[in-house]
Amino acid sequence: MWVLIVKLDNPIVLPVNQFDHFYRGGDRIGALRHGPGGPRRPEEWIGSATARFGQAPAGLTVLPDGTTLAEEIGADPAAWLGAEHVERFGTSTELLVKLLDLGQRLPVHLHPNRQFSRTHLGLAHGKTEAWYVLDAPPGAKVGVGFASQMSIDQVRDWVMNRDSSSLLSALRTREVRPGDAMLVPSGLPHTVPDGVFVLELQEPTDLSILLEWDGFAVDGFSDGHLDLGFDTALQAVDTSAVSDSDLDKFVVPREEIDVGALTSALPAEADPYFRLHRIAPQSGGVQVEAGFAIAIAVDGRGVLSAGGSGHEITRGDALLMPHAAGDWSVSGDVTVMVCRPPDPRAPEAPR
Repeated sequence: MWVLIVKLDNPIVLPVNQFDHFYRGGDRIGALRHGPGGPRRPEEWIGSATARFGQAPAGLTVLPDGTTLAEEIGADPAAWLGAEHVERFGTSTELLVKLLDLGQRLPVHLHPNRQFSRTHLGLAHGKTEAWYVLDAPPGAKVGVGFASQMSIDQVRDWVMNRDSSSLLSALRTREVRPGDAMLVPSGLPHTVPDGVFVLELQEPTDLSILLEWDGFAVDGFSDGHLDLGFDTALQAVDTSAVSDSDLDKFVVPREEIDVGALTSALPAEADPYFRLHRIAPQSGGVQVEAGFAIAIAVDGRGVLSAGGSGHEITRGDALLMPHAAGDWSVSGDVTVMVCRPPDPRAPEAPR
């Protein structure tokens, strides 16, 4: 029997990792990644060492040799993640990368912070996340945080009475365009409209608390509170007022991202959680420092050079870069989004 061996001195081309969910979408993932598409596969988890909440091993990336990425990292963490990363973070990749293609509006929901996760779930991570917008209809507006100070009692009343209209009208909104990026801190209720397609980076958990679910194929009373009950789960809600100037700090407009061969695509506040860079070589190649990374070609065609050889890449390719592959470079008429864990020398993320 032939067994494929994963070579850590080269990039690893990742197959599609879509699966069914309670909301619609996924056809643009299929078109980009040459995968199955929708109608209820709106997420792809890319280079994932994180399982779906309560559904392990679903969500885990399976490598060409049939083992999971999580298993391989556990067997040789320094080769995959680097010695500095392992010393700081252990065997956690500190990162979950997704494609999110919405065929209907995402329900208003939130993700707990690290302190809540430690206290109530026994987990080290919450779920701060960020979006890089790949596609969006003109005028698309996301809702992030409450526009005015709220009380937990008010939020609980809306949830128990399934009052979606009040929840939606209470959110601060911001228009998003293809090429924009936005950080969404844990605790903030948020929603994304139908038609938006994003690359999402987040902490390595699958923790969501639903505040509404009418029109979705899920029962929030049974599945919307992380098995904690809403009395406990709603303690994770950030009820503070979010202003337009607050959102300004979380948004990086495309005019500030599409400016060079290698640019950061997220605000500095994201650095303790994860990093995202846009590579668009203008002449010659762009060098990238060794380290665990997920590289996704979102446009064009080019060459990724690592391990002493060049690898042709084209739109839709997703490649896993082990630390052992060393420094690598990208050249050609291609745009690549590079998703990385936090720098092990960066300040600790807020709790």
